[in-house]
Amino acid sequence: MKFEKPISLKDIVTILGDVKMHGNINLELCGMNEVHVVENNEITFVDLAKYYDKALNSKASVIIIDREDVEIPSGKAILVSKDPFADFNKLTLHFRPFISYKQGLEKTAANEDFQSRFPNTVIAPTAEIGKGTVIQPNVFVGNFVKIGENCIIHANTTINDYSILGDNVIIQSNVSIGSDACYFQRKNPEGQFRKFESSGRTIIENDVEIGALCAIDRGVSADTVVGQGTKMDNFVQIGHDTRIGKHCLIGSHCAIAGVTVIEDNVILWANVMVNKDIVVGKGAIVLATSGVDKSIEGGKTYFGAPAIEVVKKWRELVALRQLPDILEKFEKNNV
Repeated sequence: MKFEKPISLKDIVTILGDVKMHGNINLELCGMNEVHVVENNEITFVDLAKYYDKALNSKASVIIIDREDVEIPSGKAILVSKDPFADFNKLTLHFRPFISYKQGLEKTAANEDFQSRFPNTVIAPTAEIGKGTVIQPNVFVGNFVKIGENCIIHANTTINDYSILGDNVIIQSNVSIGSDACYFQRKNPEGQFRKFESSGRTIIENDVEIGALCAIDRGVSADTVVGQGTKMDNFVQIGHDTRIGKHCLIGSHCAIAGVTVIEDNVILWANVMVNKDIVVGKGAIVLATSGVDKSIEGGKTYFGAPAIEVVKKWRELVALRQLPDILEKFEKNNV
């Protein structure tokens, strides 16, 4: 997430309260992000010892951490916190709080143009909607949403805060764009979950078509992206921070977990499950009902759970079908 304007580290400390500041205390920060996507002049957090080095040596300028006895890289700063996870969430809720539609109306005069162009819809006055776009009844468009030109948004769709849609996008009915990430931490003895508050966006590029009843979650602190020209059938789930390339085809009932990369020209046929934190290479084809549990190379066809190259999988299936006959012959020969 990028801040609207640079924020001094001292102001960050004021917001958090009970933290200790060490290192370069004169920094100005432009945003905040998780450690795997954090950039220069941004703040991140770490609360597991195995990730200390990764966080300290990342691009982050400031690291919220739960110990003081660490070597601070030159030019950086640390904020020592009793609970880095909670403090990172505190910053998220400070810089990108939930704003209800009613609160938005109270802060900004209702846009009469939207009311005349799109009757029977609920559109936040801070939204931007391009020329030629058609929005059907019972659509909700949240705060700071941007929708391009010549789009068609069918009935009962929800486009949540900060989502961005390009030109010529078609969204069928009952779609959810930009819902919170399913991202929870469980570390306490009682096994309770703590929500990682979402501050990222969902970006739908030009010429994308999304089938009915799909759900595309926004990033936790970065972006979920659906690339130009990609098409998806009904009942597709796309997890947080996933990046789908250009001109992909995604069949019905596919589920793609978070922080996964689907490169350009990939085809996922119906009911394919894709695990988190993996890469599906450019031009790969995954046949229906398969499960992709690890990264796969592009330009090949895969099948099975776990998915492997289709020729190898078919050979396995043929061998399995022959197994009863082989066992029967073996038993007869040993009578």
